[in-house]
Amino acid sequence: MGIVTRDRARLLPKALASALAQRGIDVRIAVLDDGSQDDTPSLRPRFPDVGWARQDPPRGIIASRNHLMRTAAADLYVSLDDDAWFWAGDEIAVATARMAARPRLAAIAFDILSPDRPAPRQRAEPVPATIFIGCGHLLRLAAVHAVGGYADVPGTYGAEEKDLSLRLLDAGWTIEKLPGVHVWHEKAWAGRDWYPLHRSGVCNELVMTLRRCPMPDVFAVLPLKLVSFTWFWLRRPRYFRAGMAGVTDFLRHSPGSWRTRAPVRRRTFWRATRGRAP
Repeated sequence: MGIVTRDRARLLPKALASALAQRGIDVRIAVLDDGSQDDTPSLRPRFPDVGWARQDPPRGIIASRNHLMRTAAADLYVSLDDDAWFWAGDEIAVATARMAARPRLAAIAFDILSPDRPAPRQRAEPVPATIFIGCGHLLRLAAVHAVGGYADVPGTYGAEEKDLSLRLLDAGWTIEKLPGVHVWHEKAWAGRDWYPLHRSGVCNELVMTLRRCPMPDVFAVLPLKLVSFTWFWLRRPRYFRAGMAGVTDFLRHSPGSWRTRAPVRRRTFWRATRGRAP
């Protein structure tokens, strides 16, 4: 299991405690400190059973997750955000049992609770999905390595799960969600600078579309993405400058993104876009 963290010394202990308290399975936990400037390093003595590493300068969530997955000595890999925690105590055991029963299952999405969706629901049978949420999920590393892991992108954040999910589905793997098997995501964005986050997210979403959308559809989908972003900025003008900077970044990187185009099949792209598992 891996947690990438940066400047979340207040919340990280709750994430670690929830992982260490998992029942029915032995969990090896690795924390990658992505250049924290707060008290995160001082947490190490409190959690001696956790493997700690640090990189400075920070490399961002995408490169950091790839590093943790490449160095994991395991077949299955749980990713948990540093502001998220397990709800009931058996989530990893339930998810790994499902993986064992489904050899072509590449990713499991936990059912995410958050301040804007706080009500837990009853557990139910797994359902097909087209994407997993980054704050809490389980991956089969053989599948992830087979499709190349998270793709290199210009920004440090944004569209990484969508891109990886598309490639997994296109390669014949499946994704499932476990209703009622909950991870709480605090969404602790207070004090974070939204400008680089939104800028990166816009750029990476457009890069992902250019790389994965099949021909000739990409020539319609990219403009529609820009229209959608513009409508978002009209309703939330505080994001306009960051968004336009993201578009500029995309245009600057578009020649390289075009050269690395590896589109998925049309059926995969459109079924996933509509939320229907291929």
